[in-house]
Amino acid sequence: MANNQSVRRHLDAFTRGRMIGKLEEGRSVTSVAAEFGIAHSIVSRLWRQFQTTGTAIRGFSSGRPRGTTPADDKYIVLQARRNRRQTAGEIARRMTQATG
Repeated sequence: MANNQSVRRHLDAFTRGRMIGKLEEGRSVTSVAAEFGIAHSIVSRLWRQFQTTGTAIRGFSSGRPRGTTPADDKYIVLQARRNRRQTAGEIARRMTQATG
């Protein structure tokens, strides 16, 4: 990896809690950032998030929302096993007919 590229890694919950604690004590964003060796913008964003939401916990999201439920998944697998020559489009059409 080249020297000008940064490595992104998430701060664990314990470290975020320690940062929030120091900021609540009245320390400046810059001094907290220097102590933890990270950019002040990260600490500032964390502090702003804590002040607006009351928590510094990250939300977990896989990005794209699921298109099917676990029940739909089971139905698709059953249909595929029953008729192995079925195409994906045929399975999709049958599923929309069955579920609406």
